[in-house]
Amino acid sequence: MFVIALRFSRSAAASRRFMFAFRRAKKLAEVHAITAKSSHSSLVGLFKAGYAEIEAQIAHANTQMIRSLDSVERSLLRASRIEASRLSKYLPFLATTAAASPFIGLFGTVWGIMDAFATIGATATTSITSVAPGISEALINTAAGLFAAIPALLAYNHFVQRMRQARGEMEDFTLEFLNLTERNFM
Repeated sequence: MFVIALRFSRSAAASRRFMFAFRRAKKLAEVHAITAKSSHSSLVGLFKAGYAEIEAQIAHANTQMIRSLDSVERSLLRASRIEASRLSKYLPFLATTAAASPFIGLFGTVWGIMDAFATIGATATTSITSVAPGISEALINTAAGLFAAIPALLAYNHFVQRMRQARGEMEDFTLEFLNLTERNFM
């Protein structure tokens, strides 16, 4: 969970700094100069993809104008998917932990109860001292399963929300990038 939190925090902080510089810039070349400093920002990945497409069109046409804004948009969308995938890399682990842990705990619970019944059968007594170890084991396994599942579920939901927010920021950036491109190269 801490790796995911660190990844999202670094990306969000770097993206805020990058967006501040991006919005102050009048030309994309000004922004390109600062992209090396914001390597953790998912928006830098989008910018680099869009800027590379613009440079390719300019080099191919041998002019300062671009032919198509659609290809720039496709480059930005492709980069957006790559960045979203990079950010959400560990989310399936959290989802699996949240879903599987209660069942693992339940399996331990059943095992503990079976152990308690086996002890009753072997000793032919039903005293608390004979069944307490099995019941205790069952309750510990239940608690352990819930102890893993509940934080994983809370973290998963938190990071899914952060992922939605990051995707929204990438969509907003894509629109701003296309506007700036249209003003500068068309």
